[in-house]
Amino acid sequence: MTTTPPPMTLHWSPRSPFVRKVMVFAHEAGLVDRIRTVRTPVAMTKPNHDLLPLNPIGKIPTLELPDGSVLYDSGVICEYLDTLHPGPRMIPAEGAARWVELRRHAMATLFLDTLILWRNERDKEHPLPALLDAFALKTTHALRAIEAEIEDIAARPIGLAQVTLGVVGAYLDFRFADIDWRAACPRFAAWHAEFAKRPSMMATVVAEG
Repeated sequence: MTTTPPPMTLHWSPRSPFVRKVMVFAHEAGLVDRIRTVRTPVAMTKPNHDLLPLNPIGKIPTLELPDGSVLYDSGVICEYLDTLHPGPRMIPAEGAARWVELRRHAMATLFLDTLILWRNERDKEHPLPALLDAFALKTTHALRAIEAEIEDIAARPIGLAQVTLGVVGAYLDFRFADIDWRAACPRFAAWHAEFAKRPSMMATVVAEG
């Protein structure tokens, strides 16, 4: 008789790209049914006092395990989930492939960080022009780097870098519709159009509200 593992609890928001990364990864790993989501609002100016005892920085995603231990951030959570499923590892365990995967994941994650900071700045009543220019420049270089590597990324088995880049493209569409990133990155755009059709992406589509 197979025993169903107890559920994990993911502190979650429907609009967080980092939460979406975890959920897409969980779908791809076949683990989504083992995750219970709890909507946990967070904001830079309004720390969530219920979350702070679990994650002292008060950010999501935060994952509570059945034994009471807690994991964060999104990359660590995905690494943990990758140890729970019986299929091929989505994050290579060793060798050069591991470092390539982790570097590409870091690039995509840092790009998401930049986009969030850019959005926060440009939504201010008096944004700093120098900051806006810096974020725009970093975005140009990040997209250029993705475009240069996307064909090799796409040729590899699905992994953490692909999942994170899928979320990057979706977040650009969601929060930066004024940026015509597809025109500048036709290879990334073509890859993302196909990746967005995956059930894991379709099940985690972000909507305003």
